[in-house]
Amino acid sequence: MFKKILIANRGEIAVRVIRACLDLGICPVAIYSETDRGALHVRLAEEAQFIGNSPASESYLSIEAVLGAARAAEVEAIHPGYGFLSENPSFARACEDAGFRFIGPSAAALALMGDKIASRKAVAQAGVPVIPGTADAVQSVEEAVSAAAEIGYPVMVKASSGGGGKGLRLASSEQDLRSVYGMARSEAESSFGDATIFLEKYLQQPRHIEIQVLGDLHGNLVHLGERECSIQRRHQKLVEEAPSPAVDEDFRQELGAAALSVARAAEYHNAGTVEFLVESSGAERSFYFLEMNTRLQVEHPVTEMVTGIDLVREQIRIAAGEELSYLQGDVRLEGSAIECRIYAEDSMNDFLPSPGPILGLLEPGGPGIRNDSGVCLGSEVPVHYDPLISKLIAFGKDRRQATTRMLRALREYRIVGVKTTIPFFQALLGGPEFREGHLHTGLIESLLERTQESPDPDELFPIIAAALEFHARSRSQMAERSHSGSRWKYHGRIPAPFPGP
Repeated sequence: MFKKILIANRGEIAVRVIRACLDLGICPVAIYSETDRGALHVRLAEEAQFIGNSPASESYLSIEAVLGAARAAEVEAIHPGYGFLSENPSFARACEDAGFRFIGPSAAALALMGDKIASRKAVAQAGVPVIPGTADAVQSVEEAVSAAAEIGYPVMVKASSGGGGKGLRLASSEQDLRSVYGMARSEAESSFGDATIFLEKYLQQPRHIEIQVLGDLHGNLVHLGERECSIQRRHQKLVEEAPSPAVDEDFRQELGAAALSVARAAEYHNAGTVEFLVESSGAERSFYFLEMNTRLQVEHPVTEMVTGIDLVREQIRIAAGEELSYLQGDVRLEGSAIECRIYAEDSMNDFLPSPGPILGLLEPGGPGIRNDSGVCLGSEVPVHYDPLISKLIAFGKDRRQATTRMLRALREYRIVGVKTTIPFFQALLGGPEFREGHLHTGLIESLLERTQESPDPDELFPIIAAALEFHARSRSQMAERSHSGSRWKYHGRIPAPFPGP
């Protein structure tokens, strides 16, 4: 087992990996940029290495800076978390070349699954269904128009090296396609340094179901069941749960077998997730491979809650050369878990980021509640990085209890200083669509459209709830700033911010 691991990330995922290291008796080493000098992950690590200025390109995305920190700390392995360099095959290769174990899959697997065109071909050869689309890159708008006519509108224009909703454009007609083609190429080039794009058939209101897989370096491979990830905005997930309310045991095994076929095609080891789009028509169900995420997923806690398997611990054990300690038949899903991603975003204003200092913080607790947070009182939500504050997870004996506990936890959660997605989640999980499990990838957009079209108060509930929450917080913040009364009462309401280092 390793003695020292560098965590090449920040925020809540860095905190999560640090805790797993400490549980294993491993010394965790954090890295930090100028903005993150006083960040929670830096405070919790045994050691910390400064790696550069605040922009990610000068710190967390700099392979040279990360490897320099690893050398200075004399670590044996590097855990990339998710985002930043986690799916970069050049980084994985550079780690191994420098003598550090990369806690993730091989560089070859990263390269294969990171190329959506190549991965589609490999998956199809493995016998797993893929979404109808172009087999190769489209080189011009005229070629795209010709291909779309064969596929049938609507189509998605997708970056081959894409991810996180970038390099994606929907085209419902030839006119749309001609309009978005250049934008998709430009965004792909600026985001990934690769302007290669292809077309896929756009599926109307599918479910987004993913399967967690784990493989060791000895050829053992298992899946840990599914996660429902259909609640998204701008192709980015907001709420995830396990198991899916739409998946029974037979379908779970079918999806699991397909996911293992994908993993074998990539000669995969460590933790990974195979994502599918699922269409239903009455009793008929069909599924298609979407992509494989070659890293730990943001939503991994819901799988941990229903399986009892610590995925980060397993990642570290696998990278250290240990075998999986269980077979497929040993994996059991018990209970239900739901995760809400708590972002510093204004859900009343198109989910725009809301950076700033956290002036007040009350985290939820109680039976079945877990909060994977990357902040503490006095933390700053910076403009330079993703505005994820924490991941709130609720577990229950069934989906109904998990939902009830999540709503209770959301009511308890108080964050002062920045706007958050908490009011949005309260409205969403309290609505009939979520409670009845009628989920699809276009749900949020359809709810927003309905609230704009109808004056019915029931339809306007998400907006009303968010407005009331905003009003209450505004009054609270005004009271904090104008504490002309008893200072004892004022300081009793909201503690002083956590002092910096």
